[in-house]
Amino acid sequence: MEATESVPESHPIPTEAWEDDEMREALAARRVSSVYRLLRRHGISQRQIAAMTGQSQSEVSEILKGRQVMAYDVLARIADGLGIPRGYMGLAYDEATQTKVVAAGSDGAEHAEEDEAVKRRRFLAHAAQVTMGATVFAVDSGSWAAASPATTPAPARIGMADVRQVEAATRALRALDYQYGGGFCRDAVVAQLSWGRQMLTASGTDQVRSRLYVALADLHNVAGWTSFDTGLVDSARTHFANALELGKEGGSHPLVANVLYRMGRVYLHHQSPDDALKMFQLGQIAAQESGSELAVAVLCANEAWAYAEMGNELQSTKLLGMTRDTFARADVDSAESWVKFFNQTDLHAMVGTVHTVLARTAGAGHTKYAIPALTRAVDSYGDDMARSKAFNLSSLATNHLLEGDIDHGAKVGRSALDAADGLKSARVKDRMAPMRAEAEKRKNNADARELTERINAFYAA
Repeated sequence: MEATESVPESHPIPTEAWEDDEMREALAARRVSSVYRLLRRHGISQRQIAAMTGQSQSEVSEILKGRQVMAYDVLARIADGLGIPRGYMGLAYDEATQTKVVAAGSDGAEHAEEDEAVKRRRFLAHAAQVTMGATVFAVDSGSWAAASPATTPAPARIGMADVRQVEAATRALRALDYQYGGGFCRDAVVAQLSWGRQMLTASGTDQVRSRLYVALADLHNVAGWTSFDTGLVDSARTHFANALELGKEGGSHPLVANVLYRMGRVYLHHQSPDDALKMFQLGQIAAQESGSELAVAVLCANEAWAYAEMGNELQSTKLLGMTRDTFARADVDSAESWVKFFNQTDLHAMVGTVHTVLARTAGAGHTKYAIPALTRAVDSYGDDMARSKAFNLSSLATNHLLEGDIDHGAKVGRSALDAADGLKSARVKDRMAPMRAEAEKRKNNADARELTERINAFYAA
């Protein structure tokens, strides 16, 4: 019986325990029951295993009796909790561990990474559970990721003033992301999270804690977006998963919808419109439940983009119409901060972006809709939205090149490159790919050739 065990709960797991041949074989086969039984031989109690892995003692007992562990996230949590090198179980290293492995000259990079399609299916299942299922914020929900340990102590009891500080920091960090790119502020966002999440263990009223959940969810939302902007897809997915759980626990349907929209944009950016559409449609459920017309408009616009990438002109244009109608009914002024970005300027940008995609997939006639919409967006962006301005100038140049107005297209393209200069954003180069492709097709023209050379120099830099 567990109660009769006399082994101290702090009994350390010796490093050599993982090097034993029998243990290595069990780890390679992911036979967790065998791993646990071997740990018992080293004097590690069920209670200690449970504490280190975040499982209940009953779960540990069931595994010891032979229950298989198949879920990747649970396996990763067990490995990290017990201090097992992930590679011993054929698990992908997380971002922080990978850095340490490379620095130490380990062969961890040789281990197979988890298939991206599997990660997407797991995230979709998680998102569906959050959006349509019961509350998921609990001890076991930490399987996605735990915040990094922080050195600055958080208050033992929190009030609204503490939560407002998190909200203010999030607004400031989001503004830096818009203006300079995720690479400029991501580390600051993650650092703020490591401190902010400590407040989850602090005492406070139900009202304060509910607002804290939403505030931290939005901070995770910014962490996910800045991770995406710097090319860290797995990190983005982890932060968005945490944002979903916290947003659900805080009862914020608009924020859940916004997180799903952003995860869909990750997939859209990586040429997976089918997976993106699933995220947008799931987000639409949360948006409809929220009663926020603005949130619904955002999801409609992005669904239109996904359909355009899939070459479905009819559905794409239909959803653009729904976007305009819903936006016209929305109360932008009173919208929450995470969706308030979608104003008239962003509506023009989305209309122009969708028609730019359709101009390339369904016919160049769509440039007559894309050019005026993008022009209005570009003219309205200030320095605080430098990244969005660079994106839209690039799309505008693409449309002029498609229309055959090469001289003007090259001029706008040069403006796009000027706007992108200094931005800490991996996405900028990717979003300029269509402009680059159209310029290269017309290299017999001196202006197009000069633009191609500038783009290539920008990519090289």
